[in-house]
Amino acid sequence: MRLDRDTSPEADGPHVLVRTEGRAGFLTLNRPRALNALTHPMVLRIDEALTAWEDDPAVETVVVQGAGERGLCAGGDIRAIYEDARAGGTETLDFWRDEYRLNARIARFPKPYVAFMDGIVMGGGVGVSAHGSVRVVTERSRVAMPETGIGFVPDVGGTYLLSRAPGELGTHLALTGGQAGAADALLTGLADHFVPSEELPHLAEELTRAPAHEALARFERPAPPGRLAAARDWIDAAYAADTVEEIVDRLLDSGVPEAKETATTLLTRSPTALKVTLLALRRARLLDSLEAVLDMEFRLSHSALTSADLVEGIRAQVIDKDRDPHWTPPTLAEVTEADVARYFAERDLPKTR
Repeated sequence: MRLDRDTSPEADGPHVLVRTEGRAGFLTLNRPRALNALTHPMVLRIDEALTAWEDDPAVETVVVQGAGERGLCAGGDIRAIYEDARAGGTETLDFWRDEYRLNARIARFPKPYVAFMDGIVMGGGVGVSAHGSVRVVTERSRVAMPETGIGFVPDVGGTYLLSRAPGELGTHLALTGGQAGAADALLTGLADHFVPSEELPHLAEELTRAPAHEALARFERPAPPGRLAAARDWIDAAYAADTVEEIVDRLLDSGVPEAKETATTLLTRSPTALKVTLLALRRARLLDSLEAVLDMEFRLSHSALTSADLVEGIRAQVIDKDRDPHWTPPTLAEVTEADVARYFAERDLPKTR
């Protein structure tokens, strides 16, 4: 989810720039003043371009990138979700359904799908990049699923990706909403290759005339050191617990200052979102396909849309910006098994497949 908004339709021109050059098709998310936040028309335009290119022999590689200097994409239009949730509307569900279908399509796209994950890549930005077959990070990359901080749960296939990270690293990132730099994105399986940001224009040019694997071989470099590898011991030990309460206790008792700081961070997140996210990750590990996980996430998102925490979380972080959300219930101990089960209840919802 993003934290700012471009309020004027098409204020920066077409919000997805679509072009072909040489062997490549380029998709540029073009809302730089809004951190390239995704709208429903943008999702549909990307899908339309992929339909045209899938069987076009002239297009051998697809490249997705973000306009401006700040990043690829910081997620969806969070203010629109806030307004829709307050009004009891369904526009957000329509957006999510098509967005999740696009995420699945990207994952099974038959040609190299090269995502330039430069700068901020969060929420829906992860969905249009980290499911691709060729995922490129830079020294500027900040990859995150920050949903628990606004009373939401990781979506766009985020629980699929994070549940398959080594050990409990994905659980740590999902619950805290923490940002992964280049090395950590590579370690957790959110990315494949490191290329210095200044080389991305040259890599893009090379992709117009060479196969993706050949072009990448010319520009790929070792990533600078990350943080998560050195923290594996306390992360794996703490997040292997069965409940969020026990995770917090283990973090506090670990004797590691960073672990204690992490516990403090968790206690600022929506208690309900934390518990739902932990169960979603555990269930995602057992599901055999991205599509099955996306169907689960769609049910979770539907429930979150009608919850008090999503509206309150967006209010605190984005609308009023007081950074003081009043969660319902306010503590982990008060979130019941029934509260969590409600999110996973079967509903008569359209499939995201």
